[in-house]
Amino acid sequence: MTQNSLGVAVIGAGMVGRAHAAGYRAASQLYDLDLPEIRLVAIADAHEPFAVDGAKRFGYQRAETSWQAIVDAPDIDVVSVAIANELHRPVVEALLAAGKHVLCEKPLAPSVDDAKAMVAAAEAADTVAGVGFSFRRTPAINAIREQLDAIGPVRHFNGHYWCDYGQNPGNPISWRYKGGPGTGALADIGSHMVDLGEYLCGPIASVSGAVFQTFTTERPVPLGATVGHAAGAVGDTLEPVENEDIATFTATFANGAVGTFSISRISHGLPNGLGFEIFAADGAAAFDLNRPGEFTFADHGPDAKTNGFRSVLVGPQHPGIDKGIPMDFPSVGHGQNDLFAWQARAFLDQIAGLGKLPPVPSLAHGLHNLEILAAVTQSALNSGQAVSLS
Repeated sequence: MTQNSLGVAVIGAGMVGRAHAAGYRAASQLYDLDLPEIRLVAIADAHEPFAVDGAKRFGYQRAETSWQAIVDAPDIDVVSVAIANELHRPVVEALLAAGKHVLCEKPLAPSVDDAKAMVAAAEAADTVAGVGFSFRRTPAINAIREQLDAIGPVRHFNGHYWCDYGQNPGNPISWRYKGGPGTGALADIGSHMVDLGEYLCGPIASVSGAVFQTFTTERPVPLGATVGHAAGAVGDTLEPVENEDIATFTATFANGAVGTFSISRISHGLPNGLGFEIFAADGAAAFDLNRPGEFTFADHGPDAKTNGFRSVLVGPQHPGIDKGIPMDFPSVGHGQNDLFAWQARAFLDQIAGLGKLPPVPSLAHGLHNLEILAAVTQSALNSGQAVSLS
């Protein structure tokens, strides 16, 4: 790495890998124009057509078919890891040992033990490592977070992440359906909701009442490569589904607030249904990802005749919008892809030592998130027993 430029690569050219690739492409154009030169060097994927498509589509110099090529490349300094969870540990450890800066997708690892080893590797390295909880970049969520001191303390957080990608039993088996209890909907999308709960309410002290349920117990093997949650041609061979379609549980936060969580990958008509309500002593707020450019808010401000929940349109007065989108005008709005650009910009800001943007969460935070997921799994496997995080 030189002081004047950073070479970027993405390992994984599937759904989230493409979001990372596009994010780095836009990052230099966001906020202040003070980053080093960002060189878009390589996209790697074991399925060569995906790697080639990603490199051409997002303007990277070359395509690679192995993650080892990224580890060994002297012109690459910064790497996003966006591949199957079970591969995170060996890839991240190798990248850190090679002196690369690493941004790893959530969940950090397939197990707590793997995550602990990754944290140790990051602590031994001289580079920056982070985990990709992209929803922390959402302007509306950060606007709500800014108001919690005024309406707090928080008493109840009710969060859900409801998706439908697993609803069709004919959709092919993939790594998302393998790995045992707690590695399904809970890890895939519930990790985001757990992170947001703590981002808004502070650390979780205990979990209880967890219930897991699997409705599709086997799925067909695909005949070719698939991307993300997409359907594809399948054969007659079936393989067992090893993890949960639905996870629900209750949490107690260290500040005494109560959290209720509902996670599903079989919710009809909701391709990406993240949302939450947060109730405090003197107000409340809510967010729905299907309407990302706004949030609802209630406090004692308006006259009683018209008081209640009111919609607030996100604009440059809220975190992340000013110079964060090309038309940074009130109520123009943004989408989830923008979160990856903001995340990439923040990670590059960390690496360059600029210190102007909130940093991405550390690998240690990714480990903490996995410890909560493990506690939820323990509760589910033991008839909902309470599990302490202390």
